[in-house]
Amino acid sequence: MPKKGRATSVDIAHLAGVSQATVSRVLRGSPLVSAETRRRIEELVRQYNYKVDKHASSLRTQRASTLALLLFEDPSPDESHINPFFLSMLGSITRACARHGQDLLVSFQQFSDDWHADYEDSKKADGLILLGYGDYLAYEEKLRKLVEQGTHFVRWGAVLPDQPGVSIGCDNFDGGRKVGAHLAERGRRRVAFLGEASSGCPEFLERRRGCEEALREAGGAVVAQFDAVSSEDAGASAARALLESGTAFDAVFAASDLIAIGALGAFAEADVRVPEDVALVGFDDIPIARFTRPALTTVFQDTQRAGELLVDSLMRLIRGESVHSEMVPAQLVVRQSA
Repeated sequence: MPKKGRATSVDIAHLAGVSQATVSRVLRGSPLVSAETRRRIEELVRQYNYKVDKHASSLRTQRASTLALLLFEDPSPDESHINPFFLSMLGSITRACARHGQDLLVSFQQFSDDWHADYEDSKKADGLILLGYGDYLAYEEKLRKLVEQGTHFVRWGAVLPDQPGVSIGCDNFDGGRKVGAHLAERGRRRVAFLGEASSGCPEFLERRRGCEEALREAGGAVVAQFDAVSSEDAGASAARALLESGTAFDAVFAASDLIAIGALGAFAEADVRVPEDVALVGFDDIPIARFTRPALTTVFQDTQRAGELLVDSLMRLIRGESVHSEMVPAQLVVRQSA
């Protein structure tokens, strides 16, 4: 048993039979704790003369002047586990933090039981910026928990109806429409889609839906889909599967530039010429896209504007102001591959 006056929040949580995060919620007056649990914790706090350390105090009484940027660990050839698309966004987020007088803590999204306790309650950061995710259907539950806990957070991702929290994202549907319209204008009407377009990957799904609509209006169609996560290896595997399927196609829309670059390599191995035999389009406009051979036609997402919106939105949330989800426009960048 802890000595009176030396108890920690961990001790109180153990004695009460709850998580440390629950103790923290009681101490900051959160309404998300039952009356009986609140009474039990408050009695233990009085009994052991527990004092809240200033570094774990709530954001209503003290702020860290620090935001936490949590990156999802993606497969990457250089073992950095960071999708290169997020690197340019990292720069704009850092600059936006500086304008607001905020430090930036960068880490990976460790799927602990409680990000709120990891960052806000521990006084490491006043709020969270989330970049990337795996399966959105599984991730959504994590976001709902953050909302329930009162965590200040914003995320880069699909803007969906009734989604938990605030999202800043690209207009993926319009980006896909621009790809479909461009391919149709080039006389390419049998398009294969590489990427996991499903409810678990809503951004990829919207890109495919937009492309399909534009093609349908022009008398074309998406004739096949081969799933791939956003990596070069996955793109190469999907392109090989497409070639082996015997599907007749004259263009490929890859859900990301990394998938497109992997497909480009697979097509070269099979002596399929780009763009003579197959037009190829990616999405993201990562820096290397302009240096592939041929240079990659792709969709540009304004990462500078995205970074500014993420930080500005999070700061408004921290101040208790109204915030809504927003989409940044998508812009087609035409190069030699299509």
